[in-house]
Amino acid sequence: MAYFGASCDTPEYNKEFADELKLDFPLLSDPSRKTAKEYGLVADDKGFPKRWTVYVDKGGKVAFVDKEVKAAAHADAIVKKLAELKIEKAEKK
Repeated sequence: MAYFGASCDTPEYNKEFADELKLDFPLLSDPSRKTAKEYGLVADDKGFPKRWTVYVDKGGKVAFVDKEVKAAAHADAIVKKLAELKIEKAEKK
């Protein structure tokens, strides 16, 4: 299992943000918004990306899209959804 964050911010901004929060996962950058648009995450009328969580299975298929992300409870929601999708916990290396 792999997980990461993605945003439309620059790589430099994402690095500062990740360092500040001491994140244990990478943040991908999409400042052109090309990938975000392909996933339907950018509304044409606003230009700002939506905050969604996209779960992609091992085969590369989208297994679920959470369009109701609530930042304060999001970590717990992710753990619950991974269990529902029967995605096993990664072993620590």
